[in-house]
Amino acid sequence: MADLSDQQRSGPGHRPLTEDEQGKLRGLIDSFDGATITELAQIEAETVHDVKAIEYFLRRRLVDTLGREASDGLGELVHFACTSEDINNLSYALMVQGGIEQVWLPKASALVAQISDMARDAADVPLLAHTHGQPATPTTMGKELAVLAWRLSRQLRRIESAEYLGQFNGATGTYGAHLAAVPGADWEAISQEFVESLGLTWNPLTTQIESHDWQAEVYADIARFNRILHNLCTDVWTYISMGYFAQVRGQGTVGSSTMPHKVNPIRFENAEANLEVSNALLDVLASTLVNSRLQRDLTDSSMQRNIGTALGHSMLALDNAGRGLAGLDVVPSAMAADLQANWEVLAEPIQSVMRALAAQGVEGMANPYERLKELTRGRRINGEDLRTFVSGLGLTLKPKSACSR
Repeated sequence: MADLSDQQRSGPGHRPLTEDEQGKLRGLIDSFDGATITELAQIEAETVHDVKAIEYFLRRRLVDTLGREASDGLGELVHFACTSEDINNLSYALMVQGGIEQVWLPKASALVAQISDMARDAADVPLLAHTHGQPATPTTMGKELAVLAWRLSRQLRRIESAEYLGQFNGATGTYGAHLAAVPGADWEAISQEFVESLGLTWNPLTTQIESHDWQAEVYADIARFNRILHNLCTDVWTYISMGYFAQVRGQGTVGSSTMPHKVNPIRFENAEANLEVSNALLDVLASTLVNSRLQRDLTDSSMQRNIGTALGHSMLALDNAGRGLAGLDVVPSAMAADLQANWEVLAEPIQSVMRALAAQGVEGMANPYERLKELTRGRRINGEDLRTFVSGLGLTLKPKSACSR
């Protein structure tokens, strides 16, 4: 990129602003209040154009802030060679970047850390697994929570590395008016420096609008995070219904207006609903923003007004999921009782040992799957039934030990 002079940065035909003048103009943000909004609304009532209203407002403030002599001629550069989208795309990129990096990501990261802590605390708590809703090979509660924490962490890494793109190139992305007015300037270099000075990635090739592909990418990643979190909420809700978690904290709450014993898992249900609303909006944003008829249409303008709502519902879900998890205690006795009632799930490791021994030429190990199927399918067995089966195989003590406890 070419080195830019102060004259190029200040605009054609105008001296560079002093640091004091720049500070005064940046200070307009701090004085933005209700009266300012009213003034802008009055201007927009005449222009019927929001960005043009901002331009006229700033031109007024230039005179008020710098004085008429100092600001003479500068007003014409407030919106020089710009189209509204030159302003809006940068504003949206900065707002979305700030919302995600400063608000959403810290909240989401704190929740994943909370889930990870729960996984470590429950690492050694045995759990009867349920595949297809049926009793299956045992796992631990900590491992199952760790799976969800890992999945969520992967999505966070994608979201943390998101690019936020911006453009600054005029009515149809050609720098046409720029070159006509100041043909000697390196407008691409000026555009790149300006966009990157805002902390954004410069998009060098666009139509009138920034193409919004980066928005579709980050919204899809957040939606995927939301869906994994939804999976966690439904799993935890199910574990609560099975008695594996007790909702023992916050007992002053009312679970049911008529059934005093109830403590409903409302935090997880609330999170599910907000995640579904968030994803409905994120999905439609991601699918529609990447489309624009020819060089410009205004569907994106209406669509982008829902970005904050989409992220807001996700934030509500993060808050409710975290509060719900904070109110849970693991109930190892309930999980142990289910394990004790389902000895047949040990058929899988036993037949695996038999397969390994059969491959080594050990006699009496033939057809292990079929033999365990005959023993266990369609009926309840207990520990003694399995011990009898294993004893009948003539195995050495080491393989037996898994079923001898």
